[in-house]
Amino acid sequence: MSTQRLHDLSRCCVHTITTKPWDIDTAVQRYAQEGIKGITVWRDALAGRDIQQTGRMVRDQGLEIVSLCRGGFFPHTTASGRQKAIDDNLRAIEEASQLGAPMIVLVCGADPAQPLEVSRQQIYEGIAAVLPQAASAQVKLAIEPLHPVYADTRSAISTLAQANDMAQLLGSPWVGVAVDVYHLWWDPALQTEIARCGRNGHLFAFHVCDWRVPTRHLLLDRGLMGEGCIPIRQIREWVEDAGFTGFHEVEIFSDEYWAQDQQVFLRQIKQAYLQHV
Repeated sequence: MSTQRLHDLSRCCVHTITTKPWDIDTAVQRYAQEGIKGITVWRDALAGRDIQQTGRMVRDQGLEIVSLCRGGFFPHTTASGRQKAIDDNLRAIEEASQLGAPMIVLVCGADPAQPLEVSRQQIYEGIAAVLPQAASAQVKLAIEPLHPVYADTRSAISTLAQANDMAQLLGSPWVGVAVDVYHLWWDPALQTEIARCGRNGHLFAFHVCDWRVPTRHLLLDRGLMGEGCIPIRQIREWVEDAGFTGFHEVEIFSDEYWAQDQQVFLRQIKQAYLQHV
């Protein structure tokens, strides 16, 4: 049975990219003031900062750091390109460790100059290359499958089945998957594959937003929960039936919302979360 629905913000997490116009200091302060309990930090928000000090600042405000976004982008047609990606992911692991983030979300990447199968093999090899350091740092790696419209450059992993297969093949408790409703709501095998995540113990993250109808931009027009066609509550039930007890992470890329007053937007996020997640 699903866990009882919580009509509060105790499991609500907001990504810093969701309120992109705010720097991390402002985001942390405003999230805490509005009763948000979790934060996922995007790496751009850490540029030029003392990462350990930033982590302490976040925790001092009463926020739990859920994850660091993002690692990945492993595939390249050249060996030097693949090594550059591995080096960047090793830096991301170090950043997560310094920040106090228990997990990195992997947007795995793809190279349109080669077959998707080759990119998937390079993703496997890239994760395997950084896995020892991730395990040593006790930082989990969450493979995030993306909607097939992003298979050209953003991810050769398009279905939860592919992510599950890769996590199983890697065979480490430090590798799992992130379920993002925006990317996976369309998949007829979604319930089955979420249950498989639970059986294998590698359901690491759950991201929410909505798919607007019509969608005006495939990257920068995500909707607030409840203003689109994604059955968010249904998917949440499947996730919790699979044993997930973590945060529900609000991740919205939207030129429209970024152009608005971010304090108003944050309050809209709270309302949408309480009503539709």
